[in-house]
Amino acid sequence: CIKRSGIMKTLLLSKNDIDKAAEIIKNGGVVAMPTETVYGLAADALNGEAVAKIFKAKGRPMDNPLIVHISDIRQIDMLVSEFPDKAKILAEKFWPGPLTIVLPKSNIIPNEVSAGLSTVAIRFPSHPVAHELIAKSSPIAAPSANLSGSPSPTTVRHVLSDMDGRIDAIIDGGDCDVGVESTVITLADEIPTLLRPGGITLEQLRAEIGEVKVHPAVLKSLENGMTAASPGMKYKHYSPKAKVILLRGSEQAFCEYIKANSDDKTAVLCYEEEKNSFKNNIVLGKKDDDAAHAHRLFTCLREADEKGYTCVYAHCPKPEGIGLAVYNRILRAAAFNVIDV
Repeated sequence: CIKRSGIMKTLLLSKNDIDKAAEIIKNGGVVAMPTETVYGLAADALNGEAVAKIFKAKGRPMDNPLIVHISDIRQIDMLVSEFPDKAKILAEKFWPGPLTIVLPKSNIIPNEVSAGLSTVAIRFPSHPVAHELIAKSSPIAAPSANLSGSPSPTTVRHVLSDMDGRIDAIIDGGDCDVGVESTVITLADEIPTLLRPGGITLEQLRAEIGEVKVHPAVLKSLENGMTAASPGMKYKHYSPKAKVILLRGSEQAFCEYIKANSDDKTAVLCYEEEKNSFKNNIVLGKKDDDAAHAHRLFTCLREADEKGYTCVYAHCPKPEGIGLAVYNRILRAAAFNVIDV
């Protein structure tokens, strides 16, 4: 057991303790579990009171819907009122995996999960620990296991930093592979629409089902009065305590701007090839390795806080392939603060 400052005693469990974690969930508790994307806060998706504990632990607004995780495709029949052909095509191609599909919900879904919407987001994770936990408990509602607005956790150390004393247990399943949350696509509209980019790219989705629109909130802030149809659509998200600023321009202009506008409290989120150009460098990966950037992004943002930096400069990623997911996350971490250099 571990306890620092919270009023709850949080158990640290291993991959061999899944039966214990499943009992906690069946009894209405909350457990942090690893997935292939990021760590998630898991509660019984069909128990509104249990789901409400997730919002309390995260400090998350109740108008932000959650994703329901399943361990068997047959579970979807009780969760949705419609499972259209295009959804079946995507499920067959990408499940289990980092894809979430938004569909019309069934009456069994509590309002706490759907934030009062007529839809529900469904995902079939591929991580063996998540799969076994769901199979031994129930369909699970699970947002990222971080304090609301902060960088998502990709290691158990990150989860402990945010959630120790706030939830019942944490399962240590090692580091997450993908590093950014799942791709979210809604099939509840006339034209399939990408709501949040992730490890399954827009190009992959279009290759399977044809036309897929990109919701404006992927690259811009959600307009006033608009409802968040998916997690990750809020204005500021994934943000460290340090101020994040994106710089758009050539590599030379990037370097020159930082040299003219930096001090000892300024960090640079940079590529492996340019790390020697900056004293306070935090390396995201090799320049053309978008998958590595996705895997490292949240760890890098947390590292900036751990080292006491107050400002972080970063390249503006190319919004294509997995790079679109990196761009979406870091754009929100920066609260859309982009400077052309």
